[in-house]
Amino acid sequence: MMIHERNDKIWDHMKADCSKCSGLCCTALFFSKTDGFPKDKAAGQPCTNLLNDYRCKIHSQLENQEMKGCIGYDCFGAGQQVTQVIYQGQTWNDIPDRSTEIFDVFINVFKLYQIRYYLIEAASLISAQPLKESIQCLIEENIKMCHYSPESILSLDLEQYRQRSNHILKQVCKLLQQSLHSEDKKVPANFLGGNFKGRDMSGADLSSKLLIAANFEKCLFHGTIFLGADTRDTNFNNADLSEAVFLTQGQVNSAKGNRNTKLPCHLDYPSTWK
Repeated sequence: MMIHERNDKIWDHMKADCSKCSGLCCTALFFSKTDGFPKDKAAGQPCTNLLNDYRCKIHSQLENQEMKGCIGYDCFGAGQQVTQVIYQGQTWNDIPDRSTEIFDVFINVFKLYQIRYYLIEAASLISAQPLKESIQCLIEENIKMCHYSPESILSLDLEQYRQRSNHILKQVCKLLQQSLHSEDKKVPANFLGGNFKGRDMSGADLSSKLLIAANFEKCLFHGTIFLGADTRDTNFNNADLSEAVFLTQGQVNSAKGNRNTKLPCHLDYPSTWK
């Protein structure tokens, strides 16, 4: 049974392109060394490894230096939207008196892009077709907001929009599990460091679960929901994630896998997966 309708074009604007950004994730956000970043850093302060052309000085060494926070981060394309569209190519270096505003706009746009990512996938789920019109309205509203002026973006009621989106996503998950007859599928209370090698995890709802360092080698994840799951150091070697639901590039980047791991068509293999 297919879970998704295949349409690669819907993901065109949801991939990060660092060459069109101005190092916003490396500047706007708070860093903690304990979370796998180079050192503790206050929000709004450039990372010491950020070069003048907004490239990372140690990008090729991130794996060797165990910079797991950097490796796992993904902005869904919000960075280039802020830099190239909202500020028309101007950077926080070009207009330093507006740098705080730019960083705040980036954080709001990132939140919108994250929600849009889930809504786009929701619209592609065969089981969610009864909700497609409502989902599409939320996507169009999201796109419109991401083209607002900086002042308008900063005045948005994002919490109200997030709640409306979450309401739809919960219905989507329910319809998916009903279609797979997995509403009552039991999942372990604790996944941390556990060994689940070879299990069929199809139809399971792993939303917000801590999957840190769990072993899912050779597991099947057909219609498995990963919404907000923590996949740091999760072992997906030789696993089939091709029809996983709400799995993000950041979750994949944070996990362990190899070239035999099957990923959804819109996600890329991390360079760390050999």
